[in-house]
Amino acid sequence: MLRTLDLVLVGAMIAAATVTYQIKHDAEAKLSEVRELQAEIRLQEETIDLLEADWSLLNQPSRLQRLSTAFEAELGLKPIEPTQMAQPGELAGKASDFEPLVAEAGSDTVLTTGSVKP
Repeated sequence: MLRTLDLVLVGAMIAAATVTYQIKHDAEAKLSEVRELQAEIRLQEETIDLLEADWSLLNQPSRLQRLSTAFEAELGLKPIEPTQMAQPGELAGKASDFEPLVAEAGSDTVLTTGSVKP
């Protein structure tokens, strides 16, 4: 009886050791995956920072002025006149052209934009 119990306990210990090793191995694999993802995220953040720096350099007003002067003839660019600006009455789709719609939503009243007045 004692030998049978010993064999069962040794078998249980071996099974527990195997399960523990498997869990440890899986945890190490997940940790490795997390580290790879963190490195990839850092690379993407650095790339974004670099692209933002390039974008700010490309959009410098002095550079854009120089380019617009250099390519003025090819692109047909010319300065805007104050008379080219639209007056508020000339804009289509003014807010006053829309009828407000009131819809009941439970106990709250919701105000939405409706269709254009004729």
